Amino acid sequence: MKQNIYLYFENGLFLEAESFGANGTSVGEVVFNTSMSGYQEIITDPSYAGQFVIFSMPEIGIIGTNPLDMESKAGFCKGIIVRHYNDFHSNFRATDSLSNFLKSQNILGITNIDTRSLIKTIRNNGAMMMVASNEISNQQELKNILENAKNIQEINLIPEVSTKTPYTHEYGIFDCDSFQYTMPKTTKKIIAIDFGAKKNILNELRAVGLEPEVVPHSFQATQIIERFQNGEIQGVFLSNGPGDPLMLTSEVEEIKQLINAKIPIFGICLGHQLLSIAQGYPTYKLKFGHHGGNHPVKNLLTDRVEITAQNHNYSVPEEIAQIAEVTHRNLFDNTIEGLKYKNVPIFSVQHHPEASPGPKESSNLFKQFADMI
Repeated sequence: MKQNIYLYFENGLFLEAESFGANGTSVGEVVFNTSMSGYQEIITDPSYAGQFVIFSMPEIGIIGTNPLDMESKAGFCKGIIVRHYNDFHSNFRATDSLSNFLKSQNILGITNIDTRSLIKTIRNNGAMMMVASNEISNQQELKNILENAKNIQEINLIPEVSTKTPYTHEYGIFDCDSFQYTMPKTTKKIIAIDFGAKKNILNELRAVGLEPEVVPHSFQATQIIERFQNGEIQGVFLSNGPGDPLMLTSEVEEIKQLINAKIPIFGICLGHQLLSIAQGYPTYKLKFGHHGGNHPVKNLLTDRVEITAQNHNYSVPEEIAQIAEVTHRNLFDNTIEGLKYKNVPIFSVQHHPEASPGPKESSNLFKQFADMI
């Protein structure tokens, strides 16, 4: 049975659509994703915590969902917005429909809406806050809810998505012959600091011979430094994650200590941004961010263009070139996509080289990290 859902945006736009996910009322920031596939991986990417995701791909749902394609323990986004939802799923790996999956994760599903128009609105006005509800239809009531809610830049989302206890990640990349994840042998141990790490990032680290010990965001730098000096670990990885990196003041102070100890570090996405802040170069917010699996990035070290997966709303400033070599540039807007620091064994990238979903053209970065340590 079809159920109506109502959307109110901070620019005053009010829309009616159809609901196919969980019931309820949610407030979040709305962004758009240009990936052509991999909606389950996107929904379960912790970097989308606190956000609604508009899919530019018009047909969503036909491949269903399955437990193996989870990028984290749960879906953390507020909801998804699609042009047309297919409730009938047709894929031999599927175990359930997208609608049932969203209901199990308490995530709103919104369909029968002009997503092209919505994406153009965000491109023109920038990412904005919105409220969606299949319980409340009154425009003024929704407006009041939105006006009284916190902006996403005021919310620390990391405690929600980070692991609560340390654990060792044991799996490697997915084997398309057996349809199982491999369990490769490892030769070096690293600490992976979890700000909302995607499972496939940890898989790629394991696949190049690194054993990731995943620790919470509230880590103690002194303990990591001691283990590094004792030869117990060989490096540190800083993961992706949601929200405004400038909010993570305590985490930045700990990262400063790791930098000063000259521990080899590799950062992705939020980790890339936190390294910049820790070195004294604050991040800034992009108009509508980069979200999708088809973004061209020029590798300035090889002079080749790599098609990359992206999911971020923030960028590091140009001034950071004073202390780091810019190794990658986004060819859409020329923002910095990669850095290699000059006086410490640290490098980082803004995009997602694990690319799940997306192309694997940047996956050699994991091998570079293994070689560096």
